[in-house]
Amino acid sequence: MMNIYTSVILAAGLAIAGCQPQNETLPENDENPLLAEWITPFGVPPLDLIGDKDYLPAFRTAIATHKSEISDITNETSLPTFENTIEALERSGKDLSKVSRVFFAINSAHSNDSIREIAKIMAPELSAHRDDISLNKELFARVKTIYDQQDALDLTAEQRRLLEETHKGFVRAGVNLDENSQKRLREINSRLAELAQQFGQNLLAETNDFKLVVSTREDLGNLPESLAAVAAKTAEKEGHAGSWLFTLARPSINPFLQYSPNREFRKQLFMGYAKRGDNNNEHDNKAILSEMAALRIERAQLMGYESHAHYILSDNMAENPERVYALLDKVWAPALRVSKSERDALQQMMHEEGVEGDLMGWDWRYYVEKVRKARYDLDEDALRPYFEFTAVREGAFMLATKLFGLTFTELTDMPVWHPDQQVFEVKEADGSHLGVIYMDFFARESKRGGAWMNSLRSQSKLDGEITPIVTNNFNFPPPTDDTPSLLSFTEAQTLFHEFGHALHGLLSDVVYESLSGTSVPRDFVEFPSQVMENWMSEPEVLNLYAKHYQTGEVIPEEMIGKLKAAGTFNQGFATVEYMAASYLDLAWHTLTDTTRQDATAFENKEMERIGLIDEILPRYRSTYFNHIFGGDPSYSAGYYSYMWSEVLDADAFQAFKETSLFDPETARKYRHLLSQGGSRPGMELYLEFRGREPEIEPLLERRGLLNVQ
Repeated sequence: MMNIYTSVILAAGLAIAGCQPQNETLPENDENPLLAEWITPFGVPPLDLIGDKDYLPAFRTAIATHKSEISDITNETSLPTFENTIEALERSGKDLSKVSRVFFAINSAHSNDSIREIAKIMAPELSAHRDDISLNKELFARVKTIYDQQDALDLTAEQRRLLEETHKGFVRAGVNLDENSQKRLREINSRLAELAQQFGQNLLAETNDFKLVVSTREDLGNLPESLAAVAAKTAEKEGHAGSWLFTLARPSINPFLQYSPNREFRKQLFMGYAKRGDNNNEHDNKAILSEMAALRIERAQLMGYESHAHYILSDNMAENPERVYALLDKVWAPALRVSKSERDALQQMMHEEGVEGDLMGWDWRYYVEKVRKARYDLDEDALRPYFEFTAVREGAFMLATKLFGLTFTELTDMPVWHPDQQVFEVKEADGSHLGVIYMDFFARESKRGGAWMNSLRSQSKLDGEITPIVTNNFNFPPPTDDTPSLLSFTEAQTLFHEFGHALHGLLSDVVYESLSGTSVPRDFVEFPSQVMENWMSEPEVLNLYAKHYQTGEVIPEEMIGKLKAAGTFNQGFATVEYMAASYLDLAWHTLTDTTRQDATAFENKEMERIGLIDEILPRYRSTYFNHIFGGDPSYSAGYYSYMWSEVLDADAFQAFKETSLFDPETARKYRHLLSQGGSRPGMELYLEFRGREPEIEPLLERRGLLNVQ
């Protein structure tokens, strides 16, 4: 966690430099919609007025303005005070924040060649600007003066926290390094920004380039008609009318692997996914990630840390790699044993069907579906009609209403970055305005994979009541002319998960923006999102929203019973593939030798060390591990955080189970936790909510790993 003047710039480190900056005439603020005052409903970005040409000049103008604001602080002739230094820093960079938040949200959700080119151009400029601030010794001297006398100042708890985080941000950025070390640090930061952007662009290109065209309906097996219609529509758009086209986007690849009886096609699609960034072509990521790992080691050691993981984790709840390994090792052994028994059951089913040879990775999901139907009489395809995407969205909204009294009103005439977006005003129980949420549901080639939340504007109260504007972004199958978007159970969980992040931003109630909402340590940020997943499958909640999109029939109790019975089925696989990626992340980032690694050999050695079975790949192989080598750099050495947060969320949900799902007092205490953002340490907030430290048993029980021998 860090002050807003650095965190916004750090987010911009997702870009790469590969071309020379263009000579542009910088417009006046009122000519550029990004920099002008946003006279829109609730102050949302004027997305209908912003063009690609506006970003580059807006970035440069905003950087120049920010530099001037920093100069005003360092040139202040009066003695440093909390107001003229810490709060002045907090106020600085507002224009750059506006531009960055919009640009990087769109770069993730609706990019194009022009946007990606701007990202390349701005990467070194933003990296240099961040370093100019965080390595500014005069600025730090003012901060340190206040920090050293904090006990004599009349500061609120939140002000003290802001001061501590601001001081820590400078120190962790390298402000105390000597001149030569700072020069090298700047070079490393700039190069890492370039490499991370290139990694992500290579991954997007590899994902979009692969296409599997299927010409025979029988090869689709029992693929739901709604998904077959999406594949047919995609094929027609690509010039393959009368066929079905499948891509490496999750809503396309996963159902095909689950339902297609054509083993060769399953293999092609599976290997296309597994080899992304690893094809020895112009989009290969192996050299990029190896260089990034080496540079991160060098940077950490410049800062006085043994490894990049030691550097990152020292500012997280986990504190050090040893504590992370202790958690992972506790779960890994039972999860691996369960995954092996699952493999044996799938292998048996495969042989019973007359298929010879060994079960392979591309067979797993296909036979999971068959075993699930045989063992639990549960057909995932039969669930989809009960999880129409708007119904699931309304389910999440209803849950927020029952817990916190919130209401959601659709705004149909709002500027959006894509026609698929839906926008809602969020109100308190008394009707007062709380914030705005944008929801972008469907997969497309302009959108990166996965699901995520952005803050287009964070809540604060330093200069009046500033309300939050958040986004939720998904990659669900788009609707067709005949069928709405019908979600799998897992996709429905994803909607609730990301909505949990949105609530964390919406319910924030702090003074300072840089402590607001999701501005918390990486291994705490997933806790509020994962908690929400617990409610979505409870019968009492399912009955609220899981209704057949055609008949309106509430999901049958018999089907809920089957869901519950199958709740721990395939959890060995799910746990092992996730944890293998977590181990891989730590392996890369606990290295202490800056020698460039052979990415393939290094990954294979680590998977062999933990005993990963051949039939399961880590959820992310190194060459497409965008969490740690592209995207948000704070996930590096932090992918374990989902498991860390799951310990918290499973234990926290027990507090509701011990009372009731919507117990008002427990909900009030939980909302208070969410409202604090990063203004207090995560474990302190958790202890206040739960009254004790979290226990791991609820997580093991939920995953079916408790008492596994």
